Amino acid sequence: MATIEPKGTVHPASDFDPVKDCEALRKAMKGFGTDEGPIIDIITQRSNAQRQQIYKTFKSHFGRDLMADLKSEISGNLARLILGLMMTPADYDAKQLNKAMAGAGTDEKVLIEILTTRTNKEIHAINAAYKAAYHKSLEDHIKSDTSGHFRKILVSLSQGNREDGDADAERAKEDAREMCDASDADAGSKETRFLSVLCTRSYPHLKRVFQEYIKMTNHDIEQIIKEEMSGDVKDALLALVRSIKNKPGFFADRLYKSMKGAGTDDRGLTRIMISRSEIDLLNIRYEFKEMHGKSLHHYIEFNMQAETSGDYRNALLSICGGDD
Repeated sequence: MATIEPKGTVHPASDFDPVKDCEALRKAMKGFGTDEGPIIDIITQRSNAQRQQIYKTFKSHFGRDLMADLKSEISGNLARLILGLMMTPADYDAKQLNKAMAGAGTDEKVLIEILTTRTNKEIHAINAAYKAAYHKSLEDHIKSDTSGHFRKILVSLSQGNREDGDADAERAKEDAREMCDASDADAGSKETRFLSVLCTRSYPHLKRVFQEYIKMTNHDIEQIIKEEMSGDVKDALLALVRSIKNKPGFFADRLYKSMKGAGTDDRGLTRIMISRSEIDLLNIRYEFKEMHGKSLHHYIEFNMQAETSGDYRNALLSICGGDD
């Protein structure tokens, strides 16, 4: 099966001049009132590495903290989006995970979305960022905030220890058989067997396992998870399977759900737009159009018109990077 190359929508600016960008940002925020236009244009049209350079240059040129200045000048969803773009990817993910577990109640959806879709390298960077920011390991926080098989899944994923490499045809048959046999086991044993395969094998190998599973049972593995699992365990395993099969499709579905119906899930929307902008947002746009018949750009521009500020919408459209 041909692999489609992941492509983002945000790329390094070719004529990048951090001093010029800093002067434009300072001018936009200086004095009475804020000119959001240049802030949106600069922050959304630079790569994350370039934004880190802008942050350092701003401090050395003006003796001011760019993040603090932005916080005082913009607010609401626009601030969440712009400030999120200014963070490194690992710091941003660490913050989202911490917020999902802080205070009363846990946002399981955020934990699932981030931990099921990040690469080993990304998970290792998140772990380091988490420890530096919160003086507690991500694993310890997960253990204290979750329970049962759901906790085991998240702890396993938070190790960033998934195998690399291609599919092993014989082993894929064995793994598929192991998961078939799990259907006859009790609930706890079944979940453990699914976890041991889904959380540790490489993505190409798991795609082969899913094919073997269909051959052996005439059922898609998603169907079995839906029928035989429940709660957060079901949600986590489904997210794993869907993101392994088609990660851009998984995120396209999440984006659609964040915008459909009354009220937008702005936190979910901004989280995906920020985190995938330099990785595979172009692929996500393609999947979105295939699934829903309208482009992601169209949805942001028209479906959200009544309930979002023009500046916030313009910033999202700039990250989206064009209509399809």
